[in-house]
Amino acid sequence: MRLARTALRRTARLRGRDGALRPDDRGMATAEYAIGTCAAAGFGGLLFKLLTGDGVAGLLESVIGKALSFVF
Repeated sequence: MRLARTALRRTARLRGRDGALRPDDRGMATAEYAIGTCAAAGFGGLLFKLLTGDGVAGLLESVIGKALSFVF
């Protein structure tokens, strides 16, 4: 009997004002922040690897050299 009352209380807590069951989404914000943080760290690592490579450094030097040698 006690188990049935506990189950009824939990179900009542999960119901909205209209009586329909609503999902229990406690902790969703924490999970979303964790995924966003991992994605940002991965993107930062990728950018660091790309920008410190030899190819990008040479490209940046050539772009800056052309910009500085441009005659107005």
